[in-house]
Amino acid sequence: MSKKQVVNPQIKLWIAAIKPPMYSVAIMPIWVGTAVAFAETKGFNLVVFSTFIGAAILILAWENISNDVFDAETGIDKNKHHSLVNLTGKKLLIFWLGNLCLLAGLLGIIAIATWQQDPTVIGLILVCCALGYTYQGPPFRLGYQGLGEIICFFAFGPLAITAAYYSQTQTWSMTSLAASVIVGIATSLILFCSHFHQVKDDIAAGKRSPVVRLGTAKAAKVLYWFTSSIYPLILLFVVWEVFPIWTLLSWLSLPLALQLCHHVQKNHYLPEKVSNCKFIAVNLHFCCCLLLGLGFILGVG
Repeated sequence: MSKKQVVNPQIKLWIAAIKPPMYSVAIMPIWVGTAVAFAETKGFNLVVFSTFIGAAILILAWENISNDVFDAETGIDKNKHHSLVNLTGKKLLIFWLGNLCLLAGLLGIIAIATWQQDPTVIGLILVCCALGYTYQGPPFRLGYQGLGEIICFFAFGPLAITAAYYSQTQTWSMTSLAASVIVGIATSLILFCSHFHQVKDDIAAGKRSPVVRLGTAKAAKVLYWFTSSIYPLILLFVVWEVFPIWTLLSWLSLPLALQLCHHVQKNHYLPEKVSNCKFIAVNLHFCCCLLLGLGFILGVG
């Protein structure tokens, strides 16, 4: 066997463990919240925006890393070859690496609050972190009770976008709250889709994810309605003049939504084939949120 054949599978496992595409989940709330702030105030602070993006990526890294550690404790990841704990065999090292990412991320948020002499953003992000911990962290492990999607909605929707908006304006906005509903739904879709291929492992570990509770067939139908709710909501906000008409650009992501729903509907009971649906959901989230934020910027008169 050639060296290339030996190395490549290991590299693929590390890339899967690090999850580079998933970090758009951290970036998009900051992007959309900042875009709404720019649309309403015509102001933009690049330093605050860049610092917030970096901090959000580091905090999401902490959440992903710590989730690998907590899942290793329950045994749910015993068949997950791309778990950081399984790859390294050093759970304590991974645990402290995650904590270092959290500390670095929070230092970025503290810097923003210090520049503005206002602790509000710190408070909002600390609530996000607390929710993130309760998802998998002991003694809560709310993700095991099927509450992960609700946690995800609030942490990456209303809380994160409100924090991003506030970091630019130091005020509140109903428009940013409306936009946070769209981003929150799109983000929760990713987590919902991640359950389809691991139903057996979830059941064995006592994890009652929504897909476990519903069964894959019903969950695939729920996914259809869950996904399709995004586009009428955006249209409704445009009709109500909460969003500028340019935000209808986000409808260009509709083919990805259709691809996601069709793929899951067809393969919901086939773990090997449905396992990539969360990456389709990531693409949908990225495109929809990117275009939504762009719509706010283009709508500036």
